[in-house]
Amino acid sequence: MANGIKKLIMEDTIYNTEATVADPMVPTLYRVESYVKETSDTFTLAISPTGSALEVKTANQKQLGAAPGQFNMLYVFGMGEVPISISASPAVGGLLTHTTRDVGSVTKALSALKVGDMLGVRGPFGTPWPLERAVGKDVVLVAGGIGLAPLRPVIHELLARRADFGRLVVLYGSRSPADIIFKNELKKWKAQPGVIVYITVDRGSSSWHGSVGVVTRLIPKIRFDPANAIVMICGPEIMMQYTVDALKQRGVSGEDIYVSMERNMKCALGFCGHCQFGEHFICKDGPVFTYDQLSSLFKKPEI
Repeated sequence: MANGIKKLIMEDTIYNTEATVADPMVPTLYRVESYVKETSDTFTLAISPTGSALEVKTANQKQLGAAPGQFNMLYVFGMGEVPISISASPAVGGLLTHTTRDVGSVTKALSALKVGDMLGVRGPFGTPWPLERAVGKDVVLVAGGIGLAPLRPVIHELLARRADFGRLVVLYGSRSPADIIFKNELKKWKAQPGVIVYITVDRGSSSWHGSVGVVTRLIPKIRFDPANAIVMICGPEIMMQYTVDALKQRGVSGEDIYVSMERNMKCALGFCGHCQFGEHFICKDGPVFTYDQLSSLFKKPEI
C-alpha cells in the first residue's frame, strides 16, 4: 500500500498497525497490559502499541509523548469511540494510561476488556495543562470525582521537578469515601515535603474521619500566594464554577485559573461541531482553557 502502511480491517474499521504516516482519523491498535479496579465503577487501563519494537518506536512516538491534560479517543470494536484523558505520563513504562467510569455503553465495554485484548487509539488531542507557566509559582490543583485522573500526570510531573515550583496544594472532593480514586497515591503525595493534600467527601461514613462537605469549602483554609499561583481545576462544571468564585475571592486572577472542559466530542479535530462551546471547540482549542477565555459562557450547559 501507499507509503508502506499496513492496514487491518477489523469490525469494519481500518486500523494502522504502524503509524509511519500520522492520520489522526485512523486508530492505532493497542493491547491492554493491565486493568486496575479503582472503585466500584471506576477503572484504570494501561495499554501498549502493537507491532515490532522498531514500529512501536517510530509509529507511536506522538501518542507516547502525550502531555498532561491531553486526551485520546479510545475505540472498542463493535461499540464505538469515547474521549478519555490521559491519567499518567506515557514516558513511564512506555504505556498509555487512562482512568474512567463505566457510565455509558462504550466505557462499560472498556471496563469489560481483559489483559491481552485489543482496542483502537487516536490521539493525543487537545491542549495540555500549563506546567511551564507554573514554574516558580505555587500550584493549586482542585479535583472533583473522576477529575483527579487528568490532574494525576500533573502531580507526577510536579513531584519529579519539585525544585521548579513553589507550594503544591491538592484539593480533592469525592462523593463518598468508597469513591476515592488513587487512594495509595494520595497517601504518598501527602507524605512528600512541601505538598499539601486535602480530601473531602460529600457523604461521610462511620469509618471516615476526614472532612465532609464540598471541595470549595477547603479553599479559604489553604496557604498559597494568590498573586503568584497557577490553579488547575477538573471536575463537574458546577463544581468548577464555585471553585473559581472562591479562588477569585482569594485574589486569584482569571488568567491564572485553568479549567478542563468536557463536551460531547466525536471527531476530536474540530470538524463535526459536537463539542462547540461558543467560539471554541473543546477538542481542538481545549480541553484546557483559562477561566478568562470562557467566563461569559461558563454557566451555560450547552452553547
